[in-house]
Amino acid sequence: MFNLANNLTLARIATVPILVVLLYFPGRGTCLAAMLLFIAASVTDIVDGVVARRRNLVTTLGKFLDPLADKLLISSLLIMLTSLGWVEAWVCVLIIGREIAVTGLRAIAVDHGVVISADRFGKLKTILQMVALCPLVLHFPWYGLDPNPLGRVLLYVALVLTLVSGANYFYGFGKKAMWTGAPTR
Repeated sequence: MFNLANNLTLARIATVPILVVLLYFPGRGTCLAAMLLFIAASVTDIVDGVVARRRNLVTTLGKFLDPLADKLLISSLLIMLTSLGWVEAWVCVLIIGREIAVTGLRAIAVDHGVVISADRFGKLKTILQMVALCPLVLHFPWYGLDPNPLGRVLLYVALVLTLVSGANYFYGFGKKAMWTGAPTR
């Protein structure tokens, strides 16, 4: 249960309160520290999956914790950035709302014997959200360069991909439910 892959995922979850505290006191140093910690946590998302597959450490706990860790990490940063006025609330609501909706859909699907695995849009969405959040968390200009415009553009692109991937999951479930006869209500 507590193998290397799952421990990396748990470490990613453990960074969430640290990131929140760092952003609770926004300044050049705390934002830089938060961005570096966020990058380290994001890298563990890739590493834990590779470790789990290569060492045959894929577990039910890991399948549950890995997407949960991503959602906690990204949602907590979005909420903090929204509270600081650095991200528009509607963007935060749409991204987190999509995450909740897809999580609920997966729970319904499992109840009907349909497995909804992460697809390429969902994986790309997570990567793009993580990349977009880095300049937004950094926030302050460095060496005359303002990271916010880049972060905003990337976040809007991530938002579109987030909504497209969410719609894709719902479409995929509807299609599977029709073929398997699983009730969709």
